[in-house]
Amino acid sequence: MEYSKEVKEMCCVKKGCDHGPAPIPEEGKWICAKEIKDISGLSHGVGACAPQQGACKLTLNIKDGIIKEALVETIGCSGMTHSAAMAAEILPGKTILEALNTDLVCDAINVAMRELFLQIVYGRTQSAFSDAGLPVGSGLEDLGKGLRSQIGTMYSTQEKGARYLEMAEGYVTKLALEQGEIIGYEFVHLGKLMQYVTDGMDGNEALKKATGRYGRFDEAEEYIVPRKQ
Repeated sequence: MEYSKEVKEMCCVKKGCDHGPAPIPEEGKWICAKEIKDISGLSHGVGACAPQQGACKLTLNIKDGIIKEALVETIGCSGMTHSAAMAAEILPGKTILEALNTDLVCDAINVAMRELFLQIVYGRTQSAFSDAGLPVGSGLEDLGKGLRSQIGTMYSTQEKGARYLEMAEGYVTKLALEQGEIIGYEFVHLGKLMQYVTDGMDGNEALKKATGRYGRFDEAEEYIVPRKQ
């Protein structure tokens, strides 16, 4: 190591007390993290690309500094979706520091990785106070039954009002109106629908079984198809 002339000419002053890093909560324990292997936890990060055309939600489950599980969810950009496929192959097996310094193809995914890194190294994780953390596979719980991301898609204009197109429950097929206001909706849970069909159920029967209603749907004066009316 090279020192400047000014430093070389300085006298030595002994170091006083050294308290080390402040402990952070990790999987039910307080950890003084000094190395990458000291980091564990499950957390999320959200990022947008430079033009903010799309966004990514990244979920990582990290054990002893190593990424054991990755869930990459994107919306709004077809290119980002394909980048997410590459990121899902790249991330598992890397250390959290390697992942931070890896090109994850898309700006939004890289930003999500940065935000997640900040949370996990500061102990702001979902599993911070869970004894032994969350098992590998916990990321799938964000998707629920049918293993499909929860998506909300609403469109509206001043002239014609709002149209619910997709809710957390699924793809909206009908809106229920009372005096022109939305009071409920009918939806198809696409994840369940595809599972029923894959299991061999007749398509029409599967569609009926995967269809649900929310709100005061049955009390409506009028029903409209939000993508056509």
